[in-house]
Amino acid sequence: MIYRDRADAGQELARKLAQYRDRADVLVLGLPRGGVPVAFEVAAALRAPLDVFVVRKLGTPGQPELAMGAIASSGIRVLNREVVEALGIPAEQIEEVAAVEAEELRRREQQYRGSRPPLDVRKRTVILVDDGLATGSTMKAAAAALRQAGAQKIVVAVPVAAQASCENVRSQVDEFVCAAMPEPFWAVGQWYRDFDQTSDEEVRALLDIADRQYRAAS
Repeated sequence: MIYRDRADAGQELARKLAQYRDRADVLVLGLPRGGVPVAFEVAAALRAPLDVFVVRKLGTPGQPELAMGAIASSGIRVLNREVVEALGIPAEQIEEVAAVEAEELRRREQQYRGSRPPLDVRKRTVILVDDGLATGSTMKAAAAALRQAGAQKIVVAVPVAAQASCENVRSQVDEFVCAAMPEPFWAVGQWYRDFDQTSDEEVRALLDIADRQYRAAS
């Protein structure tokens, strides 16, 4: 399956999530930036509110590509204790990295969410959406953060993913929905005809449109 664009992918994904339509407890969260156009279509089809969930990886000192944890919306922090202990990373270094990433996270949250109230996922069924999974590391961090924040049920939903990543993420959440798991899998973008980068302006516009649509339908 090759999608025309992220909107097409979101519409296909929404069909697989039809059981969540018109449920008062459901909240759709898109991982910015590319996950938001997909999540927009899902939220519209399910008649559910849409928001973003910003996640920043905490890279290990000297090896920034290796994650020792992540921070997410609402000040949530998740640490990979195995990595921290194996590398003997002291608490002060963790705090230094976390401070830098927290500043970037706040900047992005302000950019995307503006004056919206802080995100509250307690006792909610959260459908966490991205435009695809390659390694799945960001999605796992987001799911762990949502669990820590008190989400009642976490559903990860993606249009396309590598099979190994699906199994990796599936074990961390309550439900995993994937429209296609092609093999061989090289990159998310190869399964889209149009995979242009989503802009910050597009994210903000989609959130505003979704908010107006949801309020009008409520």
